[in-house]
Amino acid sequence: MLGRVITSDVPSPLAVIFDLDGTLVDSEPNYFESGRSVLARHGVRDFGWDDHLRFVGIGTRETLETLRREYRLDVSVDELLAETNRAYLELAGTRTEAFPRMRAYVERLYAAGVPLAVASGSSLRTIEAVLKCVGLTDRFAAVVSVEEVSRGKPEPDVFLEAARRLDAEPGGCVVVEDAPPGAEAAHRAGMRCVGVPYAPSVAADPAFGTAGLLFPGGQAEFDAARAYTWVFDGRQE
Repeated sequence: MLGRVITSDVPSPLAVIFDLDGTLVDSEPNYFESGRSVLARHGVRDFGWDDHLRFVGIGTRETLETLRREYRLDVSVDELLAETNRAYLELAGTRTEAFPRMRAYVERLYAAGVPLAVASGSSLRTIEAVLKCVGLTDRFAAVVSVEEVSRGKPEPDVFLEAARRLDAEPGGCVVVEDAPPGAEAAHRAGMRCVGVPYAPSVAADPAFGTAGLLFPGGQAEFDAARAYTWVFDGRQE
């Protein structure tokens, strides 16, 4: 049911936790360009968009560990990470945009008094720069980077830490995710999940089978009113 009014006697969820890249903001083109330019400086000149899509939803360090191994790069992961973060920040602070329908969803939840958090595989500095760029910094009561936990997605650590900072029980939290590793992490955390695949081709991934509400067409299909209703009653309508 679209646009359903939530009455005051319906209990609020404890929190909604958003992934950042590819879910809240369209940052993947910036990540692709920064990664492509860094790899090119190290002799890899055939890294394309499809190669990049393999790593959507995976932390930057984990991505670079795999790329270093696959391309046999003679440079440390820490050096690659520093180079990639510098290149990305040059782009992120001026070229990042929030998905319009996702912005509307954030604003609707915020207006209803639902505590919100961001939990991301990006660095804390990057998350803060991106939220500032899109004007959403003050909408989130907590921000968690993979840098601050032991393990990245698909492990549940970033989501559990976000719940802890919001003083929310995991079972009362809803995660909004665009990638299979994030959907799996939400499931492992014992949280409900709204799946909005960045690449619709991965909508059939088994990890998205655990999402309580799935928009297979991604951002083009996402409906903020429908997602808002589902967060409160847990039913896909």
